[in-house]
Amino acid sequence: MINFDRKKYPIYASFLNQLAKDLTQFYHSKLNRTFKVSNKLKGKGYDPVTTSDRAFEKFIRAKIKKKFPSHQVIGEEYGSTSSKSDYTWVIDPIDGTRSYVIGNPTWSNLISLNFKGTPILGLANFPVLKKYYLNYSDKLAYVVAEGKKKKLSVNKKATFKNIKVSAAFHGWLSLNKQKKIPKILKLMQFPCSDALSYSHLAEGRVDIVIQCSNKIWDIHPLIPIIKAAGGIISTWDNRDAANAGNILVSSNKKIHNNFLKLLKPVSK
Repeated sequence: MINFDRKKYPIYASFLNQLAKDLTQFYHSKLNRTFKVSNKLKGKGYDPVTTSDRAFEKFIRAKIKKKFPSHQVIGEEYGSTSSKSDYTWVIDPIDGTRSYVIGNPTWSNLISLNFKGTPILGLANFPVLKKYYLNYSDKLAYVVAEGKKKKLSVNKKATFKNIKVSAAFHGWLSLNKQKKIPKILKLMQFPCSDALSYSHLAEGRVDIVIQCSNKIWDIHPLIPIIKAAGGIISTWDNRDAANAGNILVSSNKKIHNNFLKLLKPVSK
């Protein structure tokens, strides 16, 4: 267990709470207009990046540098800055860039604070939806919307017979591999909308989220929120979700174990 000083939670939670508000204001005042899109993969697939992704990351980095100048930063668009600090901020300036490009409001700004490599605080901010999800400790997280805070808690009554499953493979899992998990395919009843699906699990709206090929900036900010809400999170082969990759999130350990078994044919 890491030796993070729990008394420092309020310092960083307060910073992220204000940053969420600043990011939403920044979007509506500066970025809610025409933007440019380019493809990172250039003919080898489709991985869009926009001028807004880069603007958001510059904005977030500037806020962190001003408040915590000695901390390390890892961002999707501008790489990493290293120091001897035990603290690292991990940034996904726009999680769900494809949604952003087509005007779907489910995209978000994701930021985590890691201590010695372990995510301890996470923010998922949804500027268009005007709400954000943030944990204040390892046992307390809230969703804030229209100025009102609601404590996050997974659906503790979820059972395998009545689960709500949100899943998407986004082209990463081949059809041949999907044929090896027919029970999973049958149980996929709800769309998977980037970080919003993980946030909905923390609210108790869905009970399982399954995704492929997450990078650290996709999942690190969500790990502390999910855990504080009582959720279980791991990779498909039951390793620490901080490793990123293929991710499974569940509302309790029992159904998590059931889904790990169902995913076993494609977990290697």
